[in-house]
Amino acid sequence: MKLREQMPELTGATSWINDEVTKEDLVGDKATLIHFWSVSCHLCKEAMPEVNDLRDEYDDQLNVVAVHMPRSEDDLDMGVIEAMAMGHDITQPIYVDSEHKLTDAFENKYVPAYYVFDKEGQLRHFQAGGNGMPMLRKRINRVLGQE
Repeated sequence: MKLREQMPELTGATSWINDEVTKEDLVGDKATLIHFWSVSCHLCKEAMPEVNDLRDEYDDQLNVVAVHMPRSEDDLDMGVIEAMAMGHDITQPIYVDSEHKLTDAFENKYVPAYYVFDKEGQLRHFQAGGNGMPMLRKRINRVLGQE
């Protein structure tokens, strides 16, 4: 995805965990952070507490949606995905993308990956990899108008 592109529709999930949301649910009131992760990704597990902190700290200003992007056949087990979500306090909606439909719509190749959209649903920031959480926080603050 390129900056300023519109958020893709959140359709094609093989399953949802916690709650199901649509693009219409996300655009309009708040900015949105969509983060891609996988149960087999060590960096994703390390970053999850910080993602959860962002979710909790900006609760009234930021939607947070997790997208589980499998990297291998081993990552398709719903029991493992659900257990990891519970074990890592992922209470936000989780789009399970076992067929890579949303992954393809985002043209995403990485986990972890973070996409920050403004209230109008335009992509304002993208980053991938395990470090750089201070930069992600800075970009979220900028989109929220707090910088």
